[in-house]
Amino acid sequence: MDPIKNPFAPGAGTPPPELSGRWEIIEQARIAMERLKLGRPVKSIIAVGLRGVGKTVLLNEFRLMAEARGFYCINLEAHEDKRLPQLLVPALRRLLLDLDRLGALSEHAKRAMRIFKSFMGGLRVKYGEAELALDIDPEIGTADSGDLETDLPDLFAAIGKAAMDRQKHVTILIDELQYLTESEMSALIMSAHRLAQLKLPILVFGAGLPQVVGLMGRSKSYAERLFDFSAVGALSHLDAVAAIAKPITAEGETIEAEALKNIFDWTQGYPFFLQEWGYQAWNAAAKSPITVQDTQVATEEATARLDSGFFKVRFERLTPRERDYVRAMASLPGVGPYRSGDVASALGVTPQSIAPIRNNLIAKGMIYAPAHGDTAFTVPLFEQYLRRVRPD
Repeated sequence: MDPIKNPFAPGAGTPPPELSGRWEIIEQARIAMERLKLGRPVKSIIAVGLRGVGKTVLLNEFRLMAEARGFYCINLEAHEDKRLPQLLVPALRRLLLDLDRLGALSEHAKRAMRIFKSFMGGLRVKYGEAELALDIDPEIGTADSGDLETDLPDLFAAIGKAAMDRQKHVTILIDELQYLTESEMSALIMSAHRLAQLKLPILVFGAGLPQVVGLMGRSKSYAERLFDFSAVGALSHLDAVAAIAKPITAEGETIEAEALKNIFDWTQGYPFFLQEWGYQAWNAAAKSPITVQDTQVATEEATARLDSGFFKVRFERLTPRERDYVRAMASLPGVGPYRSGDVASALGVTPQSIAPIRNNLIAKGMIYAPAHGDTAFTVPLFEQYLRRVRPD
């Protein structure tokens, strides 16, 4: 099989050749955009799921849909070492400058820029080593308190009014939401609330690990009324088969039914793993159809690549004590969730003594708590990696 024509795309956020099983959330996003354009009430959307289920792919799809409808798009990725204002400031500055350049003088755009200047001064926001200067005086008394929960809604409202004045619609897309602090999440929710109350043309799309739902609920109890939380998980057998078979058929080749079953069994329907196995199975096949034997070779190649990259990179970010914790999880039977008390017993300590380690692992996005007292990996098949490789 010609490797140049290999249709599969195993990568971080790389769009797959067949976006199978995600049409419901894509349609949900389309309806939200169209309602916003009509000035109708709309909820922002948060895609929630484990690593490797295609959340970033969905955000990219939303961006393309928004751009096709004339929206101005702001794309952000939260980071554990970077705070929300630092992420927002450069993007909002570009948006305001673009709004200011559109046609005749707009007092709403000018006021938004003054409030933006106040916001930067109040929080002493810097980008890199230098402040992002605007040749305009700040609006004293608005968005300059230094309290993000107070200032960000004022800023978003001003920008929303400027966008409405220019007859522009805006989408803010934020990936890795779990890295926001509770106060940052609260400020973001309050900003979305203000936008909804004033019917301003800004829509927020987000994505994050499962703990995002709890984080948003703790930050503001009314978050569930502002956002639609869409669970993004492993694909069903039917959708997983389509994700593999359709791209192969589109290239004029075929794959045996038993080979498809093998791939589904190994990947458990997780989209990233499906792309990896499909990629390796194509390269392993001497000719069409792709056979069971080809998928066995693919399993060896895919497992080796995942062990040396996808899994290993995440494990190496952990401290020695955090590594002990995840190894203890993997030593328990099954695929989780695991009781926190059982993890502590495997380590020979009390649950209270290792609670800080568990919290650090949650903050790093390595594990999450699907229910009180439970712990599970955010990376599918990670316990198999730890049992198989037993890394140092």
